[in-house]
Amino acid sequence: MNLELRQLRYFVAVAEELHFGRAARRLHMTQPPLSQTILALEAQLGAPLFVRNRRDVSLSPAGLALLPEARRMLEQALQLPELVRRAANGEAGRLALAFVSSADYSVLPPFLRAYRAAFPQVRISLREATSDLQLEELGQGRIDAGLLIAPLSAKAGVDLDYLPVLSETLILAAPAGLAAPPGPVRLRDLPPLPLIIFPRAIAPALHDAILGVFRAAGVTPEVGQEAIQMQTIVGLVSAGMGLALVPQSVSNLMRPGVEYRALADATPLVETGLAWRRDNDSPVLRGFLELLRKNIQC
Repeated sequence: MNLELRQLRYFVAVAEELHFGRAARRLHMTQPPLSQTILALEAQLGAPLFVRNRRDVSLSPAGLALLPEARRMLEQALQLPELVRRAANGEAGRLALAFVSSADYSVLPPFLRAYRAAFPQVRISLREATSDLQLEELGQGRIDAGLLIAPLSAKAGVDLDYLPVLSETLILAAPAGLAAPPGPVRLRDLPPLPLIIFPRAIAPALHDAILGVFRAAGVTPEVGQEAIQMQTIVGLVSAGMGLALVPQSVSNLMRPGVEYRALADATPLVETGLAWRRDNDSPVLRGFLELLRKNIQC
């Protein structure tokens, strides 16, 4: 059964006026075609919508049930042009975003607040995932964009675009009281403790950068534990299982028994950036990128 908006509009006019003549004038038409349309609608629905007599018109039980639904459908139809405009401008729709755990302690929260304020009609689907998993999901089209640790690998299997978002140094996360006196510490001055680190298969660039800092300092660490999430690494440090080198923003993750210290040793910068498929022409993604670029410039 296909109901036309015109039929519903005519029905609502008669239902509100309870007079075919007044309803016809309101609709800027003559009464006979209005009456014919209502009769056709009743036949289509299989029930009378009005109780008619020579003196007045009233709504039948079926008409009373239809009226609020007809008003709702007409109101939704009026909103369709605005909905289409918002979708075309990236102001409505859905954005699937993945992020590495370190982004949750740095760029992600303030940017999401700014994005929600600018695009309140966009539904955001968030997922924490390692960089290698994000590349796979970008390749399969399951996410629109991913905040991950550079550099990118060819794991996605598709052409990607990339925008640097944050560069930060590595710092020491150690059991409280391990490093003294206060101030930047040298790795060679620390007591020998196992190293807690990302598996190389998950984040090869970060894994190699961390071991490179130790090599440059003349220290050969014993890898005690591997973990794929920053909160797990810091939790293991808190439990006294070892020490770790983490991006500076992770110091925002406060855990009892953990002390964050700057390193006197030279450390490389760890870069977090946004990657997305080059062939993704989503207006929602375009609006996300435009706002992100503005925030980076600021």
